[in-house]
Amino acid sequence: MTYRDLIAWQRAMQLAGEVYALCRLLPPEERFELSSQMRRSARSVAANIAEGYGRGRTGEYRRFLAYANGSLLELETDLELAARTGLLPRSTVDSTLARSAEVGRILSGLRRRLRSGRPAGPDS
Repeated sequence: MTYRDLIAWQRAMQLAGEVYALCRLLPPEERFELSSQMRRSARSVAANIAEGYGRGRTGEYRRFLAYANGSLLELETDLELAARTGLLPRSTVDSTLARSAEVGRILSGLRRRLRSGRPAGPDS
């Protein structure tokens, strides 16, 4: 098994792809600021899941999952700002926020599983 088998990583990658597509809708003046930050935080969610898994120690894995969760919340904040300021359509942002919430629930479950000492297998 590798990190690629983790549902958390797979969903985070889907979210990142969605965010990249969404960023193409931003006006040109936001492509270097908000767009860059949104792409970076979306990418960081999946990257931290993979890096934590690769560390091979439960404590480090949990720490990197916490980083992934922080990046997820940062992304949600930027998405909300984009909707509130009219830079992106509310309906499109809400759809991406729903995907983000799903990733957040999966991360929470994975973190609980690791805290309980149970293995975090491909169904995580």
